[in-house]
Parts: sequence; C-alpha cells; structure tokens
Amino acid sequence: MNRCIAITLIFAFLLGPCASSAWASGLPPAAFSAVTIPPQRINHAVAALDTIARNMQRKTGVPGMSIAVVHNDKVVYLKGFGVRKAGTNERVDADTVFELASVSKPVGAAVIAGAVGRGVVKWTDPLRKYLPGFALADPYVSRTITIADMYAHRSGLPDHAGDLLEDLGYKRAAVIKRLAFEPLDPFRITYHYTNFGLTAAAQAVANAAHTSWEDLSRDTLYRPLGMNSTSSRFADYWNAKNKAILHVRIGNTWVAKYTRDADAQSPAGGVSSSARDMAQWMRFELANGKYNGKQVVSEAALLVTRNPNLMLAPLSSPVSRATFYGLGINVGYDPAGRLRLTHSGAFSNGGATTVFMLPSENLGIVVLTNGAPIGVPEAIAASFLDLAEFGKPERDWLAAYAQRFAALSENPSPLAHKKPPANPAPARANAAYAGTYNSRFYGPVTIAAQSGQLVMLIGPRRESFPLTHWDGDTFSYMPSGENANGIAGITFAFPAGATHAKRMTIDYLNENGLGTFTR
Repeated sequence: MNRCIAITLIFAFLLGPCASSAWASGLPPAAFSAVTIPPQRINHAVAALDTIARNMQRKTGVPGMSIAVVHNDKVVYLKGFGVRKAGTNERVDADTVFELASVSKPVGAAVIAGAVGRGVVKWTDPLRKYLPGFALADPYVSRTITIADMYAHRSGLPDHAGDLLEDLGYKRAAVIKRLAFEPLDPFRITYHYTNFGLTAAAQAVANAAHTSWEDLSRDTLYRPLGMNSTSSRFADYWNAKNKAILHVRIGNTWVAKYTRDADAQSPAGGVSSSARDMAQWMRFELANGKYNGKQVVSEAALLVTRNPNLMLAPLSSPVSRATFYGLGINVGYDPAGRLRLTHSGAFSNGGATTVFMLPSENLGIVVLTNGAPIGVPEAIAASFLDLAEFGKPERDWLAAYAQRFAALSENPSPLAHKKPPANPAPARANAAYAGTYNSRFYGPVTIAAQSGQLVMLIGPRRESFPLTHWDGDTFSYMPSGENANGIAGITFAFPAGATHAKRMTIDYLNENGLGTFTR
C-alpha cells in the first residue's frame, strides 16, 4: 500500500536539502555551489556505465534495462542491456519501450507547466474550477484544494488513496469520486503520496484544455520533443513491437507473469517511453523548458515544480540532508550544495525506473528496467553519480537499496507468516455467510457458495476469489493486483442469536478503516 511513498523516502539516499526558491528565479548555478565537477570526471563516469550496468545485471539477473545520460544538452550515453522478455533473444535497445510507473509524475508535471505557461490554468487554481463536484471529506478542503496541492501530495488524503479501487477494476472517474470517503489528515502540512489525488489534478487541467489528458500530454510534450515512442495510453505500449515485458522474481528466476494497465492513473503512473525519448525529456528539463533552442514550455511555470513544498526526511544529524517534494518531483541538494531532481517508479507487477538530474552540471541519467523493484535502477544511478561527483563509489548502493526495497513486499495482514490453526473452531453453514454486502467506498461484494465452497465476487469486474476457512468465522483469500502482497483475511460478524452474518471486514481493504461491508 505504501510502495511509492516508500520509494520516495528511499530516495533520501540520493537527495539533500531542498532547492532554494531563489534558484527558480534564475540565479546561476554558482550561487548554490562553487564546487564544480571536472569534465573528465563525468567522462570517466560515463565510460564506467557499461561495467556498472552489467555488474548489476549479473548480481540480480534482472532481464533487461535501458540507460540514457545527457550532459550539456547532448546525449552522451544511450544503451540497452539484456532481453525484453526472459527466455527469448529479443534484445533491449535504446528504443525499447518500458512502462515508466511513477516516473510519469515529473513528466506529467511538465505537461501541467505547459498548460500554465499558455494561460490555460494556474498552479493555484482550485480543482473544482475545472472538475465540478470534486469533493474530499472536508468541505473547506474540497473548495480550496489546488492543482499544486495535489502535485505536492499535501491534500491530507491517506497514502495511495484509491489505489485498491483501481486494483478492483474501477476506472479513473469512479476512483476520483470515491476519494470523498477517504479520511483526511491535516491539509497542506501532511505529506501522503497519492496517485489518484495527483490524477484528479491532471484531469482538471485536461478538462480546462477541453481535451483528454492523454492527448494533452502528446500535444504539449511528446510531439514537440520528438518523443515518438512515448504515450500516456496503455494500448500504445501494448501494441509496440519493441516493448519490454514486466517480470517478477519467483525464487531466483525472473518470470513474465503479469501485465499492468495503468490507464486509470495515467498522469501518475501510465506513461510508457524509451531511453532515447527520455533523454530528450531530460534535455528539455535541464534547459528549463527549451528544446533545440525553442522554448516549448514556460520556464517560469516549469521551475515552480522544483520549489520545495513538504519535507520528506528531516535533518537527523548535523551532517544529514533533509529531503523534500516539489510538484511531481523530489527536490534536494548534494553535499556540495548542488540541486538534485529525482523520481523513481515501481510496479510490483514487474517494472522499476528512475531519473536523476543535476541542473547545475546539465547532467541527467535515466534507467529503465523490466524487473520488479529491488533497487537496480536507483543503484545504477547512485553509482554513476558517485563517480561523476566524487570520483569513486561511496557505498554498495545495490545492497543498501535492496534492503529497503525488501520492506515493500511485507504483508500487513494478521494472517501473514502464520499457519492455520491446528484445531480451528468450526465454520457455520455456508448459507450463514452467503449474501450481498455493501460498502459506499468499495461497492457491493457477494459471498456465494459454488460447488460447496464459498467464493467472493468483488469490484466492477465481479472478480471471483475462493475463500478458505481459517478459524471460526474467519476465512482467508489471495488478493490480486498491484498492491497485493499475499494472504488476506475476511472476518464475519454475527449479532447475538443471528443465523446470518451482519457484517464482514476484509483486512486487505481496511488500512484506512473502510474495509467493513454491511449485509
């Protein structure tokens, strides 16, 4: 449930204190760091990338990856490694299309900046101006919340609010509507990473432009930058002949087991692109909205995305570095005071990506992989930056990231890591549990007996999950989807003397107290 926020916090390794708003005013890089990087050191880091990438691939077995580096408005490294699908000879190259996952967020923030620069919207516009009827749990927040608030993840919505609805099959509009039922933490002082909060803001901008988000992204950014392999539609990724397939690791083997259609949250996680295309986007970002000398997106509107909003990781010692979130991008300093802009993306279904930019040096690296998140792209980027900035590796980044990424697969269910009781209390007759239960957030759930076994039918797809008796009125099942981490429990509640359950609680859906369904 906290996968992407965890990745954001993991990025504290690579980030330091926030960028000053003065930098966004156009002060030269020397105003922030007089410590320049010798060009030969960057050249040495680029020359070492083949070895870094192959070592990471050898250690982890990740099937494929593609890497691009830009420096001084030139693409100085562009290469693919491995295969697009395990067990085949289909090689990854610079034009192989990968799903970007949450690296979609900084790309989408540039699309918003384009709309701001053209006067279509302001960063400070309330969502309701273009998304009539938009509501959260608090009326004041509903009226007041802005595009920038959502892109800064300071709405007060819980971490990943709405993601489980997407897993169940709900589309974008339905998920955004149901955000009104999520509990809120304090507005504008609480950081919680929300794919669908950000998506609501992007949808509002698309509405203001009288187009779809997918077309707005294409027309504002992809076409002007010549990003011909880039799209915000899953169908375009899926129809690409040269695409990387998602992989998960089962034991020591990487398996192409899942697909991930992120159209519902396309602004937050639905972009697909190649290393070649992403190199053009980094050139555009490092040139403050220019591409090949032409101002594609307003510099002022784009630089707003790099201002700090809320702190992610506070100073914990005199030598530690605080980290912040801007608008769709992580913001920080390195030890020499250089601004760093970063973002990672992760699909537990089998993809991991990262982008890292050092504006004062006009330097950026993007790493795209087709393996589930275990820290490979971040370790490659961190190792490259160590060589570029310090001339040597500062630590074993793969080991450091792997340890922290392992926490992302932890299952919070009370049934996790337990064996069923040896002598469980008996279940009641199937008819005592069977029936339709409802939640205003998740919608109706049907418990039915099929061939003598209870099954659960849930979501707009009416996906079927067999239930296994655990103990008494508690059953287990195996959820599916991006956020599923294994076994989950369902407990039925019976009023005194009742012969049929009145309520049931699904622990997998109950993180924010919304997982109880009433008959």
